[in-house]
Amino acid sequence: MIVLGLTGSIGMGKSATAKMFAEAGVPVHDSDEAVHRLYAGKAAPLIEAAFPGVTVAGVVDRTKLGGKVLGDPAALKRLEAIVHPLVRADADAFLERYRAAGVPLAVLDIPLLFETGGRDRVDKVVVVSAAPEIQRERVLARPGMSEDKLAAILARQVPDAEKKRLTDFVIDTSRGFDAARADVASIIHRLIGDAALAGDKAPPSRR
Repeated sequence: MIVLGLTGSIGMGKSATAKMFAEAGVPVHDSDEAVHRLYAGKAAPLIEAAFPGVTVAGVVDRTKLGGKVLGDPAALKRLEAIVHPLVRADADAFLERYRAAGVPLAVLDIPLLFETGGRDRVDKVVVVSAAPEIQRERVLARPGMSEDKLAAILARQVPDAEKKRLTDFVIDTSRGFDAARADVASIIHRLIGDAALAGDKAPPSRR
């Protein structure tokens, strides 16, 4: 099975592109979705122990947690040391289920793939990109976002130009959904040709 890493900076259209791979029949593991599940499950007591007062009814409250870690690099590293191994284990279990089912291609949607050293976990990488002005417009339209927050987020991410230099494929979402969907189909064909995708032989899509 080929493991394709999907990544891209904030506002580039990565989530929409991940849905296009899923719609084409490719199993996709969403790291952000995994974090949400873990925050309501096995990660919650570990995070509460490290940052007392951040859970409500056994579930991590992201606002409370943000107040503890944002702007504090040491606290953020402590949080990442708890969460990243759990997300990776979740992704590994996902891959094993589809590998056992004989599926030829699976996607790991990893927002910080290059930043967290995830390149060695995948066979190929696709970077989702967009023109800087479109990226900025998309991000600043989000509730609670500001110029300062955007600048802080981008400062933690590998620059888009560098990601594109390091990747195997680029999908430019500036050209619209139809063009992006065509790029997704082209990448799938280049990687596995006409091989059958998940279809009926895939295991349940739990992650």
